Amino acid sequence: MKKRWIIILGITVLTILGLGVKFYMDEEKLNEEMKKVVYGDEAKEVFEKRLTNLDAKAFTKAGIIQSYEINKESIERNPMGGINVTLIINKDLEWYITYTLGKQNGKLDGGGASISKELTKKLGLKG
Repeated sequence: MKKRWIIILGITVLTILGLGVKFYMDEEKLNEEMKKVVYGDEAKEVFEKRLTNLDAKAFTKAGIIQSYEINKESIERNPMGGINVTLIINKDLEWYITYTLGKQNGKLDGGGASISKELTKKLGLKG
């Protein structure tokens, strides 16, 4: 009887470990897919369009926004759908914009955005 419980316990532990590994691998696959989207050409177009909407002279000498980079650690699935990602503006950690990327009519588009207080002031936006 004791041997039977040990076997059942062993099978239970192996099942739990197997499920844990599966969930971890699924999460890693999802993270890789999100990174491909965020670093893709379609996302680049969305980011640059949105940034030039905020600063018409963006990416020129006269513009406030000179460059942006994606904060790798910020990429995550949005619980409401889409991908959350933060862009660091001009390599200044206090100047950032967090976007929600999602598909609209089969095309990648930026949804909501959150702009840091410091960047809002610099751009002359109402915050």
